[in-house]
Amino acid sequence: MAKYIKTPCPAGEILAEWLTSSTMLFPAVTNELANNMYVADTPPETVDDVERILLVDDNPTNLQVLLQTLSGRGYKLLIAKNGESALRIAQKARPALVLLDIMMPGMDGYEVCRQLKEGPDTRNITVIFLSALDDTKDKVRGLETGAVDFISKPFQAEEVIARVETQLKIHRLEQALSARNRQLEADKARILESMNEGIFGLDSRGHITFANAAASIMTGWPMDSLINRSLIELMLDEAGDEARSQHLAPIQVALNKGVSKRVDDAFFWHKEGSSFPVSYSCTPIMEEGQPNGAVVVFTDITSKKRGQAALQKALDELETQKEKLTHVSRLSIMGEMAAGFAHEVNQPLTAISNYAQVAKRMMARLEHNDNDIYDSLYEAMDKINIQARRAGEIIARIRSFVKKPDHVLGCVDPVKLISDTVKLAEVDARNNSMEIHTEVAEDLPEVKVDPVQIQQVALNLIRNGMEAMRDQDTRDIGVWVKAEQVDDQFVKVSVIDRGYGLADDAEEKLFTPFYTTKSDGMGIGLTVCHSIIQSHGGRLTFHRHSEGGTIFEFTMPIA
Repeated sequence: MAKYIKTPCPAGEILAEWLTSSTMLFPAVTNELANNMYVADTPPETVDDVERILLVDDNPTNLQVLLQTLSGRGYKLLIAKNGESALRIAQKARPALVLLDIMMPGMDGYEVCRQLKEGPDTRNITVIFLSALDDTKDKVRGLETGAVDFISKPFQAEEVIARVETQLKIHRLEQALSARNRQLEADKARILESMNEGIFGLDSRGHITFANAAASIMTGWPMDSLINRSLIELMLDEAGDEARSQHLAPIQVALNKGVSKRVDDAFFWHKEGSSFPVSYSCTPIMEEGQPNGAVVVFTDITSKKRGQAALQKALDELETQKEKLTHVSRLSIMGEMAAGFAHEVNQPLTAISNYAQVAKRMMARLEHNDNDIYDSLYEAMDKINIQARRAGEIIARIRSFVKKPDHVLGCVDPVKLISDTVKLAEVDARNNSMEIHTEVAEDLPEVKVDPVQIQQVALNLIRNGMEAMRDQDTRDIGVWVKAEQVDDQFVKVSVIDRGYGLADDAEEKLFTPFYTTKSDGMGIGLTVCHSIIQSHGGRLTFHRHSEGGTIFEFTMPIA
């Protein structure tokens, strides 16, 4: 019975000998051949990483020729005399290539090849048939069982060498490609599993073919429960309401029409039925110009939504505080102007009192039936009415300026707006013995502003200009207020003074909160003005006057 034995050889390799009865069939096998032969029951991991070739033939002469042909070419050679031995050796040694005879006793070469290709551990072994059968149908049958080539006997050594080297080269390339594909698959799996975004792969029907761990965790569905389920039906569950369908409609569009969709604010549903906000993209898989599935990538934006809500709350609070600060600034201006307003209101009230006293005296004389007294009394009463209206207008302007209205934009005539502001500022102007001059272009278009807030800005700038000129020789020049249309979008207002000018660091600090050059200033006036103009979509700027002083300019959007 045939068997393998291990015998030491000069090269330190294992000599495989095939013995039948007491006759050695390979008397011509030399040490050089033995160095290139490998015994079947030696584990593959104990052998150098050299390509192994299994030679299978029931004819010892054929095996000897093959051994001599392939020896010395860097291969480890294995031998088997029948199909059963070939399968055992292939299972243990995993050769890269098998040179396989077809006509053998017992199991023929076709069956050996078939079993090799069916085995999970041997299916990638390259098989070349060597046979005296050279009929086309025999070759076709061999290729159908999984062989890659067919060498007819008797064979030429050069042909065997060339075909073996060619097939081994192909085998190496296939193995490298297979290893690369496995690496890519492993890399892809690691990447997908490490992603925080959930991923669904869908077929043309919208059924889930792939889901990563994040998708399973976010939806609460076990991985095995997701595969082959319709994503849309999974999300709709039994509810099926229209509201849910709207959030999932872009997925159906991508599947049906092959159109990529991005949704920034939608909802997906958890296994338990609760919803959670998501942003997701749905990209169709196109084959020959037609959609054949899609990839859905989604992110749970619950934390983002909470952050946005918190941010919006903070912004609302900031806006509230800003409005309070603006109101405080107006009250501060009124506080500074209080003495002037008291004097301004006192004048018409004193006049009213005086005219009332005159009227009383004249009424006492009405009994004499004097027409002159009646006319004088009528005139006094008329003057009382005029002065009362004057006092009322002053108080109305103060109340309108000081009250805390809602920030409402309206279409406002800029000419009237500037006129009303100048009237408010005239109180300070008279107290400082200074004049306010206006130069307003005709036919200015209406502007879209909050009139009270714009008055606050203009009044602040006018009063700053007067204060800068109060102790200067240029005070007789007065403050100039100019208004003009600069383009089809804005009306510009300029407040020009010839005062002591700006500090050297004004460009960097002037609109900074709490920066002031006044000994009793709060440093919020210009900051509030800057904020007001910005909130209207305009700009507040300044530059130094070439002849001394400062020019402040702000723009208002045309309605």
